[in-house]
Amino acid sequence: MMRAAVGDRLIVKGHRIGEPDKGAEILAVEGEDGGPPFLVRWDDDGHQGLFFPGADAVVEHYPMVRGES
Repeated sequence: MMRAAVGDRLIVKGHRIGEPDKGAEILAVEGEDGGPPFLVRWDDDGHQGLFFPGADAVVEHYPMVRGES
């Protein structure tokens, strides 16, 4: 199962040759134990929305910086 935390990055792989990957920042985790759905803000247009990732998506985890909550 995919798990994420606030501040992680969601990457959706391009579906066709030459199509770029699409990235987003995870703003909130709505599922249990860090699971989806995720509230994300897309890099390309700043749109925010609830996202249910498929098999074409991966989460890049970022460690918390000391002092962050």
